[in-house]
Amino acid sequence: MSLAGSTAIYPGSFDPLTLGHDDIVRRALRLADRVLIAVAETSTHVKRPAFSLEERVSLITEVYADEPGVEVVPFSGLLVDFAARHGARVIIRGLRAVSDFEYEFQMALMNRSLSPEIEVIFMAPASNYTFLSSSLVREVAALGGDVSPYVPHIVLERLARRYGGAPDG
Repeated sequence: MSLAGSTAIYPGSFDPLTLGHDDIVRRALRLADRVLIAVAETSTHVKRPAFSLEERVSLITEVYADEPGVEVVPFSGLLVDFAARHGARVIIRGLRAVSDFEYEFQMALMNRSLSPEIEVIFMAPASNYTFLSSSLVREVAALGGDVSPYVPHIVLERLARRYGGAPDG
C-alpha cells in the first residue's frame, strides 16, 4: 500500500517518545512520503509530565534529525483542522491492546464525521512493544529503573537528567 505524495499525521503527547512510537513512525514512512508528528500539550490526566511541550518537540526533532520524511510540530485544537492546514489526508493511530480500540474507534468515527476526506489508519506496534506506554516509562524512570530497552538513546539521556542518575544501556 502506498499513499504516494501524501502526508500522514501521527498525533500524541509523546511524553516521552518510546520505541513503540518510533516503530509506528518508521512503518508509517513506508505508507506516506511524509510523517508529521503532531505533539499535543500533555493532557490534564497526566499528573507528572516528564517534559514540557517545547522540550518534547525539541527532543523528538533531535531523534528524527536524520530522517527527512519526518517533521515534528506542536498542535492544539481539533486534529482534523490541523490535518487540513497541513494538507494531510491520513491520521495514524497506534493500538497496543484491545483496550485502546474502543476509545480510538470513537475518535476515528468522530473525525470522519467532522472531515470525511481524512482517513484514520490504525497500526499495531511490534509485539515486543505492545505493553509499552509513555506513562509506564515515566514511572519506571522516576523510580530509578532502567528504561533503556524502551526509548531512543537521546530520550534515555534526557530522562536520566530529568530524574537523576546516569542512563543505562
